[in-house]
Amino acid sequence: MPYANHQGTRIHYKVEGSGPPLVLQHGSTSSHEAWYLFRYVEALMQHYQLILVDGRGHGYSDKPHDSAAYALPLRVGDVVAVLDDLGIEKAHYWGYSMGGWIGFGLAAQAQERLSSLIIGGAHPYEERIDAFRGVDGTDTEAFIAAFERFVGIQATPEIRDNILANDLQALAAAMHDRASQEDVLTDIHVPCCLYVGEDDPRLDPVRACARLIPDATLVTLPGLNHAFANIRSDQVLPPVAAFLNSVTGQ
Repeated sequence: MPYANHQGTRIHYKVEGSGPPLVLQHGSTSSHEAWYLFRYVEALMQHYQLILVDGRGHGYSDKPHDSAAYALPLRVGDVVAVLDDLGIEKAHYWGYSMGGWIGFGLAAQAQERLSSLIIGGAHPYEERIDAFRGVDGTDTEAFIAAFERFVGIQATPEIRDNILANDLQALAAAMHDRASQEDVLTDIHVPCCLYVGEDDPRLDPVRACARLIPDATLVTLPGLNHAFANIRSDQVLPPVAAFLNSVTGQ
């Protein structure tokens, strides 16, 4: 099981397929396995070298319980450490929700490592994570309830199992408010695709981002909320794959 070491924290990753390198970074409370569960891997691995990263606190990566361990610069450094471990200078990056927030961090702190940037259901503006206020991960049902408030749907048995496979105290430590990174928007100089469900509360901020990024493609997904704009790969993949094809020449 491969790991990159970033300042003493082990970051698990998995590699599938061949072609131009494409990092896949999941959202909060999830893991790299979501990309399999929602059928992204089978659709992409024939064309790309997929690098599926377990964010710190998630999946098989180390799980500190200290909120300070989840500062954005550390999470950006985790992705860079994985690329370094694989000897990859530049990669396409696809992140959803938390993964998209980390993507904006990469654009701000390590843009030279990016070939392109795909961000789903995320923006770089200041955001309070009120759904998890007072939740420390010691009460399973309180954590699931907070998750359902956060994403706006009832957790299916599959999603619930995916969450409970993690360390809930680590996940709770990771769910802190996010400071603004909006200053990066006009300085993103790699091709960028932003996508968001039209029923996602983040729709308007994502649209605002697309107006400020110099080379941005915006995709809005009718009838999808925040959760389903990740789950419904049948609706997400066609426009995002078209974007990837346009920037990789495949």
